[in-house]
Amino acid sequence: MRDRWPRTAEEPFDSVRKRMTTLHRTPAGRLLVCLKGAPEAVLEPAVLDEPPELLHSARDRAAAYAAQGYRVLAVASAERDDAPARVADAEAGLRLLGLAALADPPKAAAVGTLADCRAAGITPVLITGDHPATARATAERVSLITEADAGDVVTGRALAAGDVPDLTAVRVFARTDPGQKLDIVQAWRARGHVTAMTGDGVNDGPALRRADIGVAMGRRGTEVARQAADLVLTDDELSTVVSAVEEGRRVYDNIRRFLLYGLAGGAAEIMVMLLGPLLGLPLPLRAGQILWINLLTHGLTGVAMGAEPVAKGTMRRAPRPPGQHVLGDGLWQRLLFLATVVTAVSLTAALVARGTGAPWQTVLFLSLLMAQLGVVLGLRDRLLTRENLFLPVAVAASVGLAAAALYLPALRTLLGTVPLSPQEAAPALAGAGLGFLAARLSGRGRVAGGAREHRRTTAGT
Repeated sequence: MRDRWPRTAEEPFDSVRKRMTTLHRTPAGRLLVCLKGAPEAVLEPAVLDEPPELLHSARDRAAAYAAQGYRVLAVASAERDDAPARVADAEAGLRLLGLAALADPPKAAAVGTLADCRAAGITPVLITGDHPATARATAERVSLITEADAGDVVTGRALAAGDVPDLTAVRVFARTDPGQKLDIVQAWRARGHVTAMTGDGVNDGPALRRADIGVAMGRRGTEVARQAADLVLTDDELSTVVSAVEEGRRVYDNIRRFLLYGLAGGAAEIMVMLLGPLLGLPLPLRAGQILWINLLTHGLTGVAMGAEPVAKGTMRRAPRPPGQHVLGDGLWQRLLFLATVVTAVSLTAALVARGTGAPWQTVLFLSLLMAQLGVVLGLRDRLLTRENLFLPVAVAASVGLAAAALYLPALRTLLGTVPLSPQEAAPALAGAGLGFLAARLSGRGRVAGGAREHRRTTAGT
């Protein structure tokens, strides 16, 4: 076909004209004009030399196909004796060949994915260049809108006319051009929302670049879309975006959990060193003892906290505001509470040990360490989960190394500790339980920060 009907010129598709035309040389030496495009851009007297009745019938048939969720193209052609000066000049007096209805049904998982988005505080928005009826049918199939909703599909023509005062109130846009997609994204951002734009075409490039997170399709996406995006989906599945949101929340929660644990422990150590002399404990801890505590708490267990699994209900809470501090949403109050409890437990154990003639400095050292290990277990959202066995193993290892600091001669000499009897170590071991209870009571093990009112928006094509 290409050899017998070579293409001599082309007017490519664009979102304004909504049609494409090619010129071919026929075997007889004449010129063949081939045109395809959106029905409303083709089924017009200016383009087709057809009776009004035929055009009316074709429009009705195209609308019926679009209402069933099909993407509809109108195809026309004509032969000419001479080539026009411009390809666009050949787009007149054509003969209608027919309509092509293309099925592109939503994936089976689309309904569940959008439901997960809503539960997570993500507002899905459909932005497409397809016919309004096609957009509505697709939106209804994935439960983005219902059949009872009226007037929910806004067209690019209405946007251009300025008939939509609030773009963030619309959930389905149809027949939009690249500039209008950009305007929609900017409208959501202007309201303070975090926007994620998904797309695969050249026309999506500007909106992908403007959105906070541009997400391109790796398989069917164009190179322009992939270059403009921040994230490329290798499987082209929207559910992967939801999984990425869940993983992001898990990582952020674990960062907050570690900060709560590490800063509370560090603050407790500072308060012990400051308050100890005022309570008659002249040198609460040696430098080596403080370093050993930090190594076992912020080292082994701190690293293990980073692998904590996602908390229950993570994808059913609203996103946090973009401007919220990492210690916001009550975290710093919990930090002060835990630091106070660990400090009080440790100093009380040391004072009791001094009153009974026990080696109070070693008791203080062990109490401060064990209380922090109790806190790290209490901060877990899921206490008995098997998904992160590294954390309980790290705590057990830290307990073993704490015992080694008391009973191995080399470590005793290095750290300045002495062995403790079971009775002398009992207050320190009780501190672990008190640290655990304090962590559970301060927030029932939850450190997730989220906004009650803030929403995150995903605009998709």
